[in-house]
Amino acid sequence: MPRYFFNTQIGAERIADPDGTDLPDADHAWETARDTIRAALRETNDQARLMAASLLVTDATGDVVLEFPFAEAVPLSGGRDGLVP
Repeated sequence: MPRYFFNTQIGAERIADPDGTDLPDADHAWETARDTIRAALRETNDQARLMAASLLVTDATGDVVLEFPFAEAVPLSGGRDGLVP
């Protein structure tokens, strides 16, 4: 099973995921990235700063599999997540 690393990029700052997560495929990595971003936005008072961040998902070789901007994980209506759009 492939291992994916979920690294957070906020401006010039990069917060590395040293452990990664084993997932079946890139579709599951996308879902995990979305859920991770939504959880981070629920848990912080600094949503404005995070809205400019991205989650860079890489594979075990360090290649970027996807770049998921935090702003794209927010439901348009605010949804049941309680997130502020």
